[in-house]
Amino acid sequence: MQKSVRYNEGHALYLAFLARKEGTKRGFLSKKAAEASRWHEKWFALYQNVLFYFEGEQSGRPAGMYLLEGCSCERAPAPPRMGAGPAGARDALDKQYYFTVLFGHEGQKPLELRCEEEQDGKEWMEAIHQASYADILIEREVLTQKYIHLVQIVETEKIAANQLRHQLEDQDTEIERLKSEIIALNKTKERMRPYQSNQEDEDPDIKKIKKVQSFMRGWLCRRKWKTIVQDYICSPHAESMRKRNQIVFTMVEAESEYVHQLYILVNGFLRPLRMAASSKKPPISHDDVSSIFLNSETIMFLHEIFHQGLKARIANWPTLILADLFDILLPMLNIYQEFVRNHQYSLQVLANCKQNRDFDKLLKQYEANPACEGRMLETFLTYPMFQIPRYIITLHELLAHTPHEHVERKSLEFAKSKLEELSRVMHDEVSDTENIRKNLAIERMIVEGCDILLDTSQTFIRQGSLIQVPSVERGKLSKVRLGSLSLKKEGERQCFLFTKHFLICTRSSGGKLHLLKAGGVLSLIECTLIEEPDASDDDPKGSGQVFGHLDFKIVVEPPDSAPFTVVLLAPSRQEKAAWTSDISQCVDNIRCNGLMTIVFEENSKVTVPHMIKSDARLHKDDTDICFSKTLNSCKVPQIRYASVERLLERLTDLRFLSIDFLNTFLHTYRIFTTAAVVLAKLSDIYKRPFTSIPVRSLELFFATSQNNRGEHLVDGKSPRLCRKFSSPPPLAVSRTSSPVRARKLSLTSPLNSKIGALDLTTSSASSSPTTTHSPAASPPPHTAAVLESAPVDRAGMESSPAADAAELSPCRSPSTPRHLRYRQPGGQTADNAHCSVSPASAFAIATAAAGHGSPPGFNNTERTCDKEFIIRRTATNRVLNVLRHWVSKHAQDFELDNELKMNVLNLLEEVLRDPDLLPQERKATANILRALSQDDQDDIHLKLEDIIQMTDYLKAECFETLSAMELAEQITLLDHIVFRSIPYEEFLGQGWMKLDKNERTPYIMKTSQHFNDMSNLVASQIMNYADVSSRANAIEKWVAVADICRCLHNYNGVLEITSALNRSAIYRLKKTWAKVSKQTKALMDKLQKTISSEGRFKSLRETLKNCNPPAVPYLGMYLTDLAFIEEGTPNFTEEGLVNFSKMRMISHIIREIRQFQQTSYRIDHQPKVTQYLLDKTLIIDEDTLYELSLKIEPRLPA
Repeated sequence: MQKSVRYNEGHALYLAFLARKEGTKRGFLSKKAAEASRWHEKWFALYQNVLFYFEGEQSGRPAGMYLLEGCSCERAPAPPRMGAGPAGARDALDKQYYFTVLFGHEGQKPLELRCEEEQDGKEWMEAIHQASYADILIEREVLTQKYIHLVQIVETEKIAANQLRHQLEDQDTEIERLKSEIIALNKTKERMRPYQSNQEDEDPDIKKIKKVQSFMRGWLCRRKWKTIVQDYICSPHAESMRKRNQIVFTMVEAESEYVHQLYILVNGFLRPLRMAASSKKPPISHDDVSSIFLNSETIMFLHEIFHQGLKARIANWPTLILADLFDILLPMLNIYQEFVRNHQYSLQVLANCKQNRDFDKLLKQYEANPACEGRMLETFLTYPMFQIPRYIITLHELLAHTPHEHVERKSLEFAKSKLEELSRVMHDEVSDTENIRKNLAIERMIVEGCDILLDTSQTFIRQGSLIQVPSVERGKLSKVRLGSLSLKKEGERQCFLFTKHFLICTRSSGGKLHLLKAGGVLSLIECTLIEEPDASDDDPKGSGQVFGHLDFKIVVEPPDSAPFTVVLLAPSRQEKAAWTSDISQCVDNIRCNGLMTIVFEENSKVTVPHMIKSDARLHKDDTDICFSKTLNSCKVPQIRYASVERLLERLTDLRFLSIDFLNTFLHTYRIFTTAAVVLAKLSDIYKRPFTSIPVRSLELFFATSQNNRGEHLVDGKSPRLCRKFSSPPPLAVSRTSSPVRARKLSLTSPLNSKIGALDLTTSSASSSPTTTHSPAASPPPHTAAVLESAPVDRAGMESSPAADAAELSPCRSPSTPRHLRYRQPGGQTADNAHCSVSPASAFAIATAAAGHGSPPGFNNTERTCDKEFIIRRTATNRVLNVLRHWVSKHAQDFELDNELKMNVLNLLEEVLRDPDLLPQERKATANILRALSQDDQDDIHLKLEDIIQMTDYLKAECFETLSAMELAEQITLLDHIVFRSIPYEEFLGQGWMKLDKNERTPYIMKTSQHFNDMSNLVASQIMNYADVSSRANAIEKWVAVADICRCLHNYNGVLEITSALNRSAIYRLKKTWAKVSKQTKALMDKLQKTISSEGRFKSLRETLKNCNPPAVPYLGMYLTDLAFIEEGTPNFTEEGLVNFSKMRMISHIIREIRQFQQTSYRIDHQPKVTQYLLDKTLIIDEDTLYELSLKIEPRLPA
């Protein structure tokens, strides 16, 4: 007995259930019964390749099923009607659609079906045809036939290959046989030659053999040459030559285009305008035409000649010799120098001419010429500006693909060097010319005019709008209206910063600028910058709290009036940092330059800028230093690589100090040296400036007296090298002169303090360079000297009886200290322990600084003493400047290193004990000492540990009772506290990626852990709810919290919440997200775009750039940047030099981080909220979260 086929009934029922719900085709069909010609209506459902039929649409169990794989479906004719029935019934049956399913094998009866409508029947037939997989079977059959055909082809090819191989072997054998026969025949022929001398006809077989040999030799030769040519084509030399030729062809095309542009400029604009200038009613004058098109025609002729030469060389291709063309071109390229210098002026003249309607109409007519292709005249005038740099780039590319042994490499290198030299000269001239024009443009904007802008040495730095806070009395802010509208209306100022002056202007309704009547022009030599104003007694909060740390002070102490203070308000922290950095650098440089100007003008005409440019060691590469082409804020090339010694030397260089370099050095010095080494260098500069400062930094300080200087430097015990030096220096010069009245020369300290000022009032006659009396013997007539200085070492002075005798001199001033009084020739001693400055010496310095020569009778010893004293004062000023920046901007160094702090305190106390210290130096030292000695208790900022202790004994709050605003504010407060606590030294060395990261970077790891805890808290809170609506409400509330964090500029908090919502445990909850509102989902998308990591957090960087602190950025973005810099570039070169370019990049990132660390939020701490946020018992681990998610919404079965 045959057994029945078993099948998985449960799975079949499950497929029937799916067919009812998700079937491809479902509906009622009539099925023909097997036993008779009766039709039964069933409900059919097609799922994949299985056709189920049910007794009715509501039936849960199928009545049967058919497997359709391999079947075919075709339409069947209507069956004949048996018997007579109503005509209507027969017509209805005839209109029905019949089709049959054939299963393609014996033993299986076809399935006959019918439906009411033809369209429905066609759809059923198409669905059954798709379910039978007939197309796939046909395609499989076709592929099988193709495979069999390919196998046959391969077998045929193998057989053919074997046949060819046998043929070749047979031919080789035949050739060997023929060779042996030829040899035998040749031998026979040699023997039979006397007998066959008359036989002229050659054997036909021999001719055939020779032809075969000739063919074989030619084929071998061609094959060998083909191999040689192919090897050369693939060689690096050929590739280099192809690239070189392509560069030349591109250069020819570019030159052709450039000549065409010049042709349009000359023939389309210059010559027509010349003709228009000669008309009866000229719209433009000949002078203006010449000014606009200076040298344009000459440049066109020059490049037409050069272009013809290039085309001639191309005609002789592949021999491309170009160096001689550049040799012809180079001497004539100087005409570009004048064109470039005149370019800005030509555009100004053109703009003025366009004010004439006739000219503007005529010019538009010329520009409408089709040859111009819609380009304006200004565009054609700008093309020559880029030609020299284009030649330099082309030559650079040519040299890169020209072998070193090439015949014209040296000529091309020479041409490139000459073009680069010309480009540098043009750049310098353009910079100077543009600076002068910029100054003149600003001077014309000011209604009253400004004479200081007519000084060619006055270089423009920056301009912008600042808000000036109203009157300041005794250094305290008056009570003013602090509303933004009132401040903007009453105090908005247009400010201009130059290298020597700071201008403050108001703008009238018509756009004109007016200098302030009081304090409109500030001389930077008289100014002191206070970046962060301190709190006063009357204002305990301090102006920083009032103005959001956007204000800064400029204390002005003019020599002829009472001091006053200007308080300015920047629109953002970035703007404030830019202004204060530039002002501070200008003040420091002008003071140092003022000192050196006094020294130089005493003996020579060398000026400070020229001195800096002429020092090759300052900006040219050497074995221990390498520079980049980028200029820093001092207009000096930035350091690329340097040894530690050269970096320390640059830090203490007396000639200039770049704020950028100082910040970079102090941020990153731990990578290549230690704080003890830096402090030791500063201490040496202060105590022994002449022995600590390299000779190359001092060689330009003295124009003469080389022998004397050498003796001083060699003798380590020279009294001039002693720190006890008692003459007060003229640290800055402010001079005015008049030919008809007495001239007052004020040589003051950098702060222009009244104490320590030297005022010399002389008549014009006494200052004349033709004076014949000796100023050293007696004071000049009509001269009153008032010198005030700090206390001096009285012991040294009392040891000199001549000094006591000098005290009785009737010509001394009552306020003159002992060491600065006039001395008669007989009163001078041989004791040089104190090299005093006589009034004659001071008078000589003053007259030299005023532009007059040194008076006769002033010996070289006094000059050298004055120079040495000035250098000592400059060295002290530079050391104090570095220490001020170190202590004020990098206080964490001293908080973490108590030994360093004590050493700095000892050095500052030693400076304070110096009797020769000037008042302003003493004041600066005391300020640094006070800032360094402040207790850590002054820090009123909350710490995370304190918050945790405060919340230990509080009752826990639940999520529902806390508002979104409270949560966002306290999340922002906690995030900023954790972010602010990171010391910047943890950002060095990629310590957060090391094995001992918890010891090396504990605060970064704490920040990372806090981020994870907050994100876990958000996810855990959502998953704690059992019902869908509560979870959806929690998601909407957290998204609202994230949006408030965005408004508070807490982008770290935004990322904490969005990362929690994007976790797989929450993201997969489709039913929960379906309950979330569309507005919340749109807000979520907006937040994710803001903090997206695409393009290296491009959107977040742009947002942070445009927002003002306080803010909390995402720390991972900066750590990624630092890791990229650390891994991409080494700290040291192969020669052992410090990679200072890398240090500069690291410093820029740290500076941006610290900018956000320094500004705190004004958010009150709410312990009940922070207790909830810091409660780690609410956090569920990742695995448990996912299991809970699967329990809430199980996976759908496959």
